[in-house]
Amino acid sequence: MDSSRTTSHLATLPNGLRVVTLTMPWRQTTSLSVFIRTGGLHESRRLSGISHVVEHMAFKGTATRDCQRINLDAERLGAEVNAHTDKDHTAFHIEGLPGDLGTFVPLLADIVLHSTFPADELERERQVILHELTEVEEDPAAVAFQLFDRAAYGMSHPAGQPVIGRRANIERFSRDELLAYVGRQYSAANVVVAAAGPIDDPAPFVRAVEAAFGTMPGGSANTVQPAAWVGGLKVRRMAGCSQCHAVLGYETPLLADEHHVAHVLAAALLGEGMSSPLLDQIRERRGLAYFVGCSADVLPFTGQFIIDAATAPEQAEELFVEVARLLRQHADEPIDPVGLERARRQLTVRALRALEQPSRRLEVAAQDLFTLGRLRDPQDGLRRLEAVTAAEVQAVFRQLLDSPAAVALAGRVPARARERAQALFVDRVDTPA
Repeated sequence: MDSSRTTSHLATLPNGLRVVTLTMPWRQTTSLSVFIRTGGLHESRRLSGISHVVEHMAFKGTATRDCQRINLDAERLGAEVNAHTDKDHTAFHIEGLPGDLGTFVPLLADIVLHSTFPADELERERQVILHELTEVEEDPAAVAFQLFDRAAYGMSHPAGQPVIGRRANIERFSRDELLAYVGRQYSAANVVVAAAGPIDDPAPFVRAVEAAFGTMPGGSANTVQPAAWVGGLKVRRMAGCSQCHAVLGYETPLLADEHHVAHVLAAALLGEGMSSPLLDQIRERRGLAYFVGCSADVLPFTGQFIIDAATAPEQAEELFVEVARLLRQHADEPIDPVGLERARRQLTVRALRALEQPSRRLEVAAQDLFTLGRLRDPQDGLRRLEAVTAAEVQAVFRQLLDSPAAVALAGRVPARARERAQALFVDRVDTPA
């Protein structure tokens, strides 16, 4: 079914809460999400990780239901209920049969608005989150990405903090702190309730949302200052790890800046797909890594052009030299027209596939409203992608190389590999191979 048949409807309640309906007539199920504009970027160092703890605890009991009843009420309808916390938002989701949408709305509203954070449940869930944190701390790839954020933004801005938070905070957070945080951050001005599915008429859905969320305090927008790029090198050697995990990258424009499209295309040109220069040269021709990739992570308050790879410690230097060579080649030499069209088509197909994915469509809609105050036409993005020129892509690579990189190395990191990464990407010295 052609995804262009999707229609969108936006309504704003008197308290400022936005309601989005995406009509997808071919779907056999309906997805409902509640997005709150609060996450890791809204947390001080003392509160780092609290959004994630709140997300976990929201399912542990409300004024009228305990955690077992919350799960049963969803699952007896065959529905799946879940949540996630990101840097810029927290979201609660449920998916099930279209006829149950009217039941899903008050179910999620109860979780979002009336969670009581029972003290005994907090102590149990605290241990679950600490287990999750331990898994992250023992995963060199995850550690490398956390170190990369710290190298990119330092520790003076929340962008340099991991969403999962600090162990000391998780061990300390009290029920009163969770309630106070929710009271400050969870207001109608910071909430988008969105549904996607075979919804013929959005009016009943809007009425259900108003009945469930209409008394939520209006509040004001949770604001965040964009993170200033710092750059630098961070290293963590991890016992028992046999590989060197590397994440390196540069600053990109933010979501509200249309110039970010050229950075997304440049990243796809360099390292998306087996025929891309990054994978062809590093994996296929030189055998320096099993995995290497490049992407542009463009968000409302941060933007990152990222190259990540895992390699044998003795091959790390050669990998860094080859990455630096490819970046310089794309900055100095004409952009390969075949490679550019390959990347453009790959991004086009990815964008069209995303239009068919309700969860992705709902999240994009929420980010549009939080960042731009409006819903973007997906076709506008495709038109902007089509309009990006080879000269603009080459300018991206030149801009990247004129700025300090952020580099993170985790696992088994030889001293010479660390020095080579520093010289090639942070100090920007042309060190001979």
